[in-house]
Amino acid sequence: MSIRPGQTPAAAPDPGPAPDPGPAAARLSAAAGPVLARMRWWHISEVGRLERRVFGMDSWSPELFWSELAQGRSRHYLVALAEGTVVGYGGLAINDAESYIQTLAVDTEARRTGVGTRMIISLLRHARLAGAHTCGLEVRADNQAARSIYGRLGFVDVGYRRGYYQPSGADAYVMEVRDIGAPAYARRLAEIEQNGSGQR
Repeated sequence: MSIRPGQTPAAAPDPGPAPDPGPAAARLSAAAGPVLARMRWWHISEVGRLERRVFGMDSWSPELFWSELAQGRSRHYLVALAEGTVVGYGGLAINDAESYIQTLAVDTEARRTGVGTRMIISLLRHARLAGAHTCGLEVRADNQAARSIYGRLGFVDVGYRRGYYQPSGADAYVMEVRDIGAPAYARRLAEIEQNGSGQR
C-alpha cells in the first residue's frame, strides 16, 4: 500500500553525524519485537532499500523521503526497528480535518507479526491527536491481506483507480475511515491492539 505524491523533493538539510543508537535499543527490540520510532534522516538509506524490495518499479526515491520529512508537522513518519534494523515504515499526511496514510511497508521476514497493524494504529492515533476526523489511503487491488486489516480498522472502499501505481500500471482501491476522533473509535483501536495486532 502506498501513495506516490508527485511533489518536487525539498532540498535536503545538512545531516551531520548520525547518533549511535546504542546497545539498549537493540536489546529492547530483540526482547519485545520491533520498536516503533519516528523516522529520521539516518533511516532513509535503509528505508530506500526496503522500499525497492517491497515496491519494485513503483518505489519512491530517497529524495522523495527527504522531501516528506522536510514537510514538518504536516507529515508523521515511523520506522519499525528490529535489533536496530529497519523492518517496516509508514507515513501520514495531515491537512486540517483530513489525514492520509501516504505509504506503509513491512519486510517479508517481519510480516505476520502484527508490526504493520501496530504502525497503522500508531499513525491513526497521531491523526486523532492532530485533530483529523477522517483518514484515507490507496491500496493495491490485489493486496487482499492489507484490505482485510484496513477493514478491521474501519476503512471502507470509496473508490477504484485503474492504473494508479506507476510505472507498473497496477490498480488501487481508495479506502477511508471516518469519525476517527470519536471516543468509540479510540476504543476500537485499543481493542484491536489488546487482542493482538493481526497478522501483518
